[in-house]
Amino acid sequence: MFPLEMDFGPLLPEHLSEIIAGVVLVAIIYLVVLKKVVPVFEETYTERTAEIAGGIEKAEAAQAEAAAALTEYKAQLAEARSEAAKIREDAKAEAVAAAAEIRELAAADAERIVASARAQIQAERTQVVQQLRGEIGGLATDLAGRIVGESLTKDALARRTVDRFLAELEAQPADQS
Repeated sequence: MFPLEMDFGPLLPEHLSEIIAGVVLVAIIYLVVLKKVVPVFEETYTERTAEIAGGIEKAEAAQAEAAAALTEYKAQLAEARSEAAKIREDAKAEAVAAAAEIRELAAADAERIVASARAQIQAERTQVVQQLRGEIGGLATDLAGRIVGESLTKDALARRTVDRFLAELEAQPADQS
């Protein structure tokens, strides 16, 4: 049948009907595959392509969302840092103001204490001067009574004289200074 000198062995069909049946069966299988299997493969391929494209889109959307979140986070972090710096500056200013207020209160207290001490010293000085006046007056009256030889303690004129003398003594150092 075939003028070929090659020996194909059992693969070479002996009858033409086998070749025709083989071609018809291959054509039927080809048509079945073309009508039934290829559309399923095409549909599966389209679905997978769509899934992959959707996955890529989702990944890109997630990446964009993550980038937006990162930008927002960085903005919030910068805002928090600036707010923290402002709070620190406010706290420093409040501390300085509080320190100044405490110094003023301490100075006012010191002035009040000094004024109170001066007033107390003046009151004690006045009391001591009154006591000394009384004692000096009594001693002067006793001394004058011994010199005169009479008791001058009951005489109001003697007391006025002693008071006038003490007032003159007090006025002399004030005029000299």
